[in-house]
Amino acid sequence: MASSPCGDGNFDCGLQIQTRSVEQTLIPLVSQITTLINHKDKLKKTEKTLRAVQRVGQAVSVAVGRFVAVGEAIAAENEDLKDEMGLACFEARRAGTAIAQLTDVSSLEQCEGDGRSTVFSDRTGMVKAARMLLSSVTKVLVLADCIVIKQIISSRNKVRVVCWVQVLVHSSTQNGTHLFLSSTRDLKDEKKRARMAAARAVLEKCTMMLLTASKTCLRHPDCESARINKEAVFQRMRLALEQVIEIVTDTRSGGEARALPVSIYAGIKDFKVKVEGLRDSLYCVSCEAVAAQLETLVEKTEDFTDSAYTSHEQRETIIQLCQITRQETKQLINTWRHAQSLKAKEATDEMELSILKTCQSVSDLRRELHRVAVGRATELLKLHSDHLVLQALKASGGDGNLEAVADYAGTLNEHKEQLVETCRLLCHISGTEPLEITCIHAEETFRVIGPQIISAAQTLALHPTSKIAKENLDVFCEAWESQLCDIAILLKEINDVFEGRRGDKKTYLSLPRPGEQTTIAKLGLELCLLTSDVDSEVERWDEQDHEMVRLCQIISSMAYSMYLFTRGEGLLKTTLDLFHQAEVRQHSFSLIGFLIESVRSAIKSNESPGKDGSIYY
Repeated sequence: MASSPCGDGNFDCGLQIQTRSVEQTLIPLVSQITTLINHKDKLKKTEKTLRAVQRVGQAVSVAVGRFVAVGEAIAAENEDLKDEMGLACFEARRAGTAIAQLTDVSSLEQCEGDGRSTVFSDRTGMVKAARMLLSSVTKVLVLADCIVIKQIISSRNKVRVVCWVQVLVHSSTQNGTHLFLSSTRDLKDEKKRARMAAARAVLEKCTMMLLTASKTCLRHPDCESARINKEAVFQRMRLALEQVIEIVTDTRSGGEARALPVSIYAGIKDFKVKVEGLRDSLYCVSCEAVAAQLETLVEKTEDFTDSAYTSHEQRETIIQLCQITRQETKQLINTWRHAQSLKAKEATDEMELSILKTCQSVSDLRRELHRVAVGRATELLKLHSDHLVLQALKASGGDGNLEAVADYAGTLNEHKEQLVETCRLLCHISGTEPLEITCIHAEETFRVIGPQIISAAQTLALHPTSKIAKENLDVFCEAWESQLCDIAILLKEINDVFEGRRGDKKTYLSLPRPGEQTTIAKLGLELCLLTSDVDSEVERWDEQDHEMVRLCQIISSMAYSMYLFTRGEGLLKTTLDLFHQAEVRQHSFSLIGFLIESVRSAIKSNESPGKDGSIYY
């Protein structure tokens, strides 16, 4: 048999594909090559079959040629990756040529008479060529992604703040797998996807904050609180962008690996795996290691027991369950050592009972911790649902009352600490690593945004007539409220995982289908603008308790909720909720129409409408 046209094929074919877009790009190529390789050994070689094989081989070769031409053009424009990209393109072209040669079987005589290698006679050569082609094409795609990432990093260091924000907003609304803000769902790794979603949320929500904070700083250049406010937002966006770059480049600035703090849930899961593994082998782990791991778990429960917001009864229950788990584990270790002394090859009946009791006790501990954390979060969400502190800060700032702002700032700081601690407890019992990442993101958000609201309120109090300072405070307060809505969604997901209803993390319960995002975003923005117009008109009415005003305010609130839905935020979680809101809104429109007709009739009859919309004769 003649030698394979592709040579030995030493090219690396074990590349790790980390994005779904690269994976999807390779599917058609894999399909065509699979067709060529997986032919029957005793395939009947008719002229029709030979023409089909040759047609597929030529199609692959031509497609590879075009693909390589693009890759070589990219290599010529990027000196730092020129050699690596050039090698990948060379290997791809060589593999494409080899496949074309192996599938060049236009006639039966040519297939059987000239003695050269073909896809029918040299299946090994065909497999080598296919592996080389897939490997090299994947390499080109990955390098192309790397070049885009380098461009993102380079642009970050070159553009000014305002231009950078414009580029960021523009990039986040475009389609395409190479735009970094659109690559959240393109990542295959769940942890990276969750971290990317957290960074993306920061960038999207902070864009408006940076805009209003920058405008406030320009309008009041001597205001220290305005400067602090703006710099805090920009710093957060910079860190989020660095996290995006870290994820897509799979590197860290310091070179160290990023590791999540071990949660109680993860620790309990690993502890149970080790304990239950004793059924298979009594010598797979040491007694000391199991005892030490349990003590580490018990230490972590101090986040619950040391909290000032944990009730006495809850604290006593957790301590008692920790003590029971210690006792059961100690009994397990005693029976385990006894079995080892007997040279037992498997767990004894006494040891099996201890394993069951130990696992049950640690499960009871986990259940109690879950109950405490979820209960705390639920209570806080109810407590903060009215947003009274935010409203008080807005009112105090608008009145120019710095003393009142300082008082309410202390209350907001207390609420912030409660929410930060609650997020930490939720992280311990979240159940999956993506949810742990989301909890950490929520904790960081509350920790940062609390002081930002206070500095924005201080700015407004110093300049109570400033419209941009008022708008700036409104934007930060909306971000706080939005994060509370995210906590409610997170809480439901944690409960779903705990109860076994769902094992994956979804950012939102309803998402638009591909291709609809632009239209929905446009309609949502129109709703937001209309809401602003309605609010402005309503503020001009002298009689704020009039029925017409009340209904307009209700409709404005509904429209704003629908706008938040288009952004994946707010209280509307599913399309069913959206449709219901639209129906209620339509009913309100009908009531307003009735009131308008009543008013018109009253004017014609020289009669006056009452405050409740009724007509007095």
